Amino acid sequence: MTPALLASTLLMLLTLSYASLCAASPFGNCRKCRGWGFATKTDRKGRPKRGKDCRRCKATGKRIRIGRHLYNAAARLHRNGTR
Repeated sequence: MTPALLASTLLMLLTLSYASLCAASPFGNCRKCRGWGFATKTDRKGRPKRGKDCRRCKATGKRIRIGRHLYNAAARLHRNGTR
């Protein structure tokens, strides 16, 4: 098996696995708040407490995956173009 064929097969496998992940679970954890929906702060005694709501995910703790966002944009473009 040539290196080019092996590389293209591996790239195709990674692409299909990411596409199946986006189809099965379109939302992932927010990178800023790590899925909590808020920032964690500590009080004066060093105990963690809830901070402000995350502005990036609007306190849901979830974000849309990049692949799902691209799929939604392509589907919207196709739907608007075929009306």
